[in-house]
Amino acid sequence: MRFFLLVFALAIPLWVAETMLEVKGLPLDAPVTDFVATFAPATAAAILVHKKEGWGGVKDLLKRVFDVSRVRQKIWYLPVVVLMPAIYFLIYGAIYLAGLPLPMGFDIPFSMMPIICIAIFVAAAGEEVGYMGYAVDKMQARREALTTAIVMGLLWAIWHYPSIIQQGHGLEWIAWGTLGTVGMRILIVWLYNNTGGSVFVCILFHSIANIGRILFPKDHAHNPLVDYPAIHYSIIAVVAVGVVCLWGAKTLARYRFTGTKESL
Repeated sequence: MRFFLLVFALAIPLWVAETMLEVKGLPLDAPVTDFVATFAPATAAAILVHKKEGWGGVKDLLKRVFDVSRVRQKIWYLPVVVLMPAIYFLIYGAIYLAGLPLPMGFDIPFSMMPIICIAIFVAAAGEEVGYMGYAVDKMQARREALTTAIVMGLLWAIWHYPSIIQQGHGLEWIAWGTLGTVGMRILIVWLYNNTGGSVFVCILFHSIANIGRILFPKDHAHNPLVDYPAIHYSIIAVVAVGVVCLWGAKTLARYRFTGTKESL
C-alpha cells in the first residue's frame, strides 16, 4: 500500500499542472504531462527499494527492464507481440459492423516512428518497473493472481482519472475505461506469470498497445478509440475474461487443457 500511496503522491503535482497547461499530442488526446507521470511508479519503487536495500537494490530493480533471460518458453513472445494488434483489428471490425463513423485511411508518421517507439518503451518501463518489477510479487504473495490484477488494475485506472477528466470525458467513458484498464492489467499479469516474471515482456506488451493507439485509423473528425469506449474497452475485457477462463484465477499460469504451470 505504501507503494501506491507514493505513486499517487508523486503524480499530484503533475495533475495540478494538467489543469494549467493545454498541451496535448499523446495517443487518445492525452496531455503531455501524462508522459512525465508514467515515471511515478518506477520512481516510487526506486525510493522504497533504496530505503531498504540501497543503490544496489535500485540497480537490480532497473536491470529488470531487460530481464529477457527469464523467458524460458520463447513461444510466449507470440501473444506479447500479436495479441494487442489482433485486439485492435477486432475493435476496428466491430466498429465497422456497427455502422459507426470510422476513418478508413492510415496516417502513420513513418519518419518519427523510431523516436516514438523509443519514447513509448521508456514510458512503459516507467510504469511497469514499478507495478510489475516491484509491487506484483508482493501482492501475489498474499492473494491470488486474478485478485492482484484486479486490485492493481483498479488503482491503475484511478491513477488515470485526473487525466481522463482533464480531457473532458464523462462518467460513462470513465466506467468503460476502468473496465478496459483492469482487463489490460489482467493480460499483463498473465504474461508476467507465464514468462518467469519478466518485466521486459510486460514493458514490450504495454509498448505495443500504446503504439497501436497511435497507428489506429483516425482523422480530424473521429478518433475511434476515444469516440467508442464501449467497443474499445469491452473487447479488451472479453479477451481478459477468456484468459482467466483458460489459465485460471489462482495463478493465471495453469492452462486448463494441459495443467502445466510456468514457474516464476
